[in-house]
Amino acid sequence: MSDKDTGTGFAIGFIVGAAIGLAIGFLYAPQPGKKTRELLKEKAEKVKEKATEVAEKVKETAAEARKRAEAKFEEVKEPTK
Repeated sequence: MSDKDTGTGFAIGFIVGAAIGLAIGFLYAPQPGKKTRELLKEKAEKVKEKATEVAEKVKETAAEARKRAEAKFEEVKEPTK
């Protein structure tokens, strides 16, 4: 591994492992299969909604950062008087 690893890989692995553990927990829970499938479907929909929200926030943040960078570039580009 790189010495410069910021923990992103660990965080992604942790989230994926937690999701897999949750799914396995639902599958082995003492409830009828139909109810388990309904719960999994509900959880998947919630995860999808949350991922959409996060993606929108990332887009907004990136757009704001781009605007700030363009403004700084224009400041540097203008000749000083």
